[in-house]
Amino acid sequence: MRRQNILLLSAGRRVELLESFRKSLSFHLPLAKVLAADTASRYSAACHLADSCFDIPRVSDPGYIDALLALCREQQVGLVVPTIDTELMALSWYRYRFLEESIQPVISDAKLIARCRDKRLTVKVFKSIGIDTPDVYSRDALAFPCFCKPYDGSSGKGAFLVSGPDRLSRSMLEDERNIFMEPIGKDYDEYTIDAYYDRHGNMRCLVPRQRLEVRGGEVSKGITRRGYVYDYLAKRLKRLNGARGCITVQLFYHPVTRSIKAFEINPRFGGGFPLADAAGANYPDWLIREYLLDQQIESFDSWQQDLLMLRYDAKVLVPLDK
Repeated sequence: MRRQNILLLSAGRRVELLESFRKSLSFHLPLAKVLAADTASRYSAACHLADSCFDIPRVSDPGYIDALLALCREQQVGLVVPTIDTELMALSWYRYRFLEESIQPVISDAKLIARCRDKRLTVKVFKSIGIDTPDVYSRDALAFPCFCKPYDGSSGKGAFLVSGPDRLSRSMLEDERNIFMEPIGKDYDEYTIDAYYDRHGNMRCLVPRQRLEVRGGEVSKGITRRGYVYDYLAKRLKRLNGARGCITVQLFYHPVTRSIKAFEINPRFGGGFPLADAAGANYPDWLIREYLLDQQIESFDSWQQDLLMLRYDAKVLVPLDK
C-alpha cells in the first residue's frame, strides 16, 4: 500500500498550515490523514487538532532520525513537512533513508541549508544571483551604528543595534558567532517572500508579503504586494540550486529609492505563509500533488495582490486527565 499520510513536524501553533494540508488532502486523498508531532504534543494546539499526534525526541537527540523513521513506518507517512530551522539539516543529511522507504521529506539540499543557516554564507548566495544585501563589516573596520547578530541565529534572537564604540563590549567583538552588518533605517519596508520550488529546483510561484506588524518574531499584520519587489525577485530567484518546496526570503525595501537589502533565506514554511495561501498560492496542495500523486506543478501567478491579513489570538481547550 502506498504511503499517503502527511506528518507535520514541530507542529506547535501551526494550526492554519495543518488545516490547509487537511483541506487539500480531503480532496485528493480522502482516506489519508494529517498527523502532527512535537517534543511535547500535549501542549501543541496544532497537535490536538491533527487526526493523530505524537511525541518525538528533540532533533539534537542521537535517536531522532531512527525515532522519526519508525513513526513514519508505523503511521504510513508518505510526506514529512518540517517547520523549524534546527530540524532541516538532519532531515537533509538523512533524506536518502526516508526515500529508500518511499517517504518524501520536503527538504532542500544540505548545501543550500548550510548556506541559509550561516548568514555569512547567505550573503554569498544572494550576491551570486544578483540580489543586494546589507554590507557586512570586518571586525577591524567597523562602522557605527552597526547591527550585531549571531551568524546562525533565528527569530531575531541575540540581535541588537550597536550605536557606537562605547556600546561595543570586548565579549561581543570576540564572540566568533557574531557578525556586524549595515543597519537598515526605519524608512525601509520589511518583506517576506514565499517562493515555491518544484522537485527539480524550478520556481513555480513567488508571493511577496509586506510585514506591517510583527509580534514575537512572527507577522501579525501583513499584505500581499506586487510591484517592484516582485519584479526584482522574479527573475533572480527563478532558480535556486538545491531548493525544494516552500522557501522564504526576508528583505528590506525602500519605496522611494527602490533599494533592496536581502538578509535571510529560510528553506521551510514561514509563520506568515497562511496569508500567501489565502491569496491563492496553495503550496500544501501542490506538495500533495507533486510528492504523493506524482504530478507536475505548473507556474502560478494569479494570486491575489493587496490582500490584508490581520491576525488575532484563538484558543484550543483540552480537558486533561487527572
